[in-house]
Amino acid sequence: MLVIVSPGQGAQTPGFLSPWLEIPGFRDRLSAWSEIVSLDLIAYGTTASADEIRDTAVAQPLLVAAALASFDALGVTPDLVAGHSVGELAAAAIAGVLRPEQALDLVRVRGQAMAKAAAVTETGMTAVLGGVEDDVLAAIDKHGLTPANINGAGQIVAGGTLEQLAAFKEEPPQRARLIPLSVAGAFHTVHMAPAVDDLRAAAAGLTPADPRTTLLSNADGAAVASGAEYLRRLIDQVSNPVRWDACMATMADLGVTTMIELLPGGTLTGLAKRGLKGVRTFALKTPEDLEAVREGLNEQ
Repeated sequence: MLVIVSPGQGAQTPGFLSPWLEIPGFRDRLSAWSEIVSLDLIAYGTTASADEIRDTAVAQPLLVAAALASFDALGVTPDLVAGHSVGELAAAAIAGVLRPEQALDLVRVRGQAMAKAAAVTETGMTAVLGGVEDDVLAAIDKHGLTPANINGAGQIVAGGTLEQLAAFKEEPPQRARLIPLSVAGAFHTVHMAPAVDDLRAAAAGLTPADPRTTLLSNADGAAVASGAEYLRRLIDQVSNPVRWDACMATMADLGVTTMIELLPGGTLTGLAKRGLKGVRTFALKTPEDLEAVREGLNEQ
């Protein structure tokens, strides 16, 4: 049972696309998609600085385009598909709910709308590593924060105002380590509500297809059989917590044996190594990883 997963915002690093441009068709695909998202994806993926690709309006289209292009280069058919946060748009295209062009048009709107919402109030996010989950969630709630990402494997991300996060830092959960994240705002919290309206309006004219591959939702980890329902969930997820722990639980229940994380891979396979014991993991970081994945799958 093979699951292919697409990472979310924060996975991008300066120059991560550079070695991939030598793959036949990769550059052409990104050039065409650049027109859809109104960004020079090649420049942002090769020569842009960390601050430039940290911009939400840039990072989100860049990540979805990278994931879809690397999926095409991989040429492997999964049994199961899931995406983390903005990665759900790539997952929707892989599963056939949306065409790649539709997914990229939506991620353009999503990135711009979330960047605009983040500018209204000074907000941020802090990763909480370790501690007892109930204690961590209670501490997050005490300070008026939202558990924006419940990632499993002992990792929860809290989102809220900078004042709330500062108070949380002064009174952290026992036996937990806090790491402030370099993000533009409190994603997957109530602070993103205006972005939900913008994304819903952009999606109003779409007629999504039902997924041709089992597709998991960040809302609760459930497999969603209706394309219209998946799109509704994907839109609402902008201001609601990502339950990646529930997605991994469903993967375990369905008997997943292998996970491939699309470009830029590493984050989700890292969580799987702790939260999905015994599952083989492959992360696409460089073109050489493509052959390593194919050889690994052939050995099974």
